Amino acid sequence: MKKVIVTTTINAPTIAIEKFDAMPDWELVVIGDLKTPKDYKLKRGTYWSPEMQEKYDKQLSDAIGWNCIQRRNFGLVIAHDMHADVVAVIDDDNIPLADWGKNIMVGKDIEVNYYETALPAFDPIGSTNYPQLWHRGFPLQLLSKRDYSSKSRRIVHCDVQADFWNGDPDIDAICRMEHAPECSFDDKYFPLAANKIAPFNSQNTFISGGVLKDYFLFPHIGRMDDIWAAFYIQAKGFNVVFGKASVYQDRNIHDLVRDMKQEYLGYENNLSLVEQLSSDPKSILAFLPGKSIWAFDLYQRHFEK
Repeated sequence: MKKVIVTTTINAPTIAIEKFDAMPDWELVVIGDLKTPKDYKLKRGTYWSPEMQEKYDKQLSDAIGWNCIQRRNFGLVIAHDMHADVVAVIDDDNIPLADWGKNIMVGKDIEVNYYETALPAFDPIGSTNYPQLWHRGFPLQLLSKRDYSSKSRRIVHCDVQADFWNGDPDIDAICRMEHAPECSFDDKYFPLAANKIAPFNSQNTFISGGVLKDYFLFPHIGRMDDIWAAFYIQAKGFNVVFGKASVYQDRNIHDLVRDMKQEYLGYENNLSLVEQLSSDPKSILAFLPGKSIWAFDLYQRHFEK
């Protein structure tokens, strides 16, 4: 099985990156940005400088833009070129725990804690030992309506494995301002899945190579880039299974007010989006700016070769 780790960074190699780079069964691909140190070096992995990316696909580079986390789309295309069976998308502040990558569920039929909800979306964090928190991207209008009473054991085919994160979890700015949590998720709640679209992110997430063509981190929509990518591929019929925490997130410094502003598009549109996606995946196009659609088209062309 070909296994590739993908990330982007503006920092020198972090503790997390050094640990991922040392994993013998994985190949690390790091996508640089304009702020990435010019002398960035890995021991085993491959670093793609801005110049290399522009040479690879100048049009896609221009459509995505610089100084943004969506540069990691280049890593997804490169992983496809490497014929990856599984791609792990991580952040450079995701410090892997001892069992990271040892329990790959992607491509397998997995017995899960299965939740059924009448709401148009499912929040995975609320089903754990932190019911007061919610996942970034979950429609805020539904928070008071979350109900986890309909639970059973079921077999689900896993196309995407979204592992959780101890430490500072992936919650939105409002939730972080209110709770400022330091989490240790209880393994007993995992793996879990649901009958409705759920938000998952592009950190500590394992993706089947067969999903990559449709998995695109949309630029120009702030911090909804990976959330809307998650909504879209689930609307296309791919299944996500949430796995136990396998990293400690020592979160990079963030301006929470700035994060909140970049999440506002989601606060305003997430509920309408999941409602419309449930019947038509193409409805996402109505929520995207033209430059995002153009970038997605350029990205998908790489999968037609």
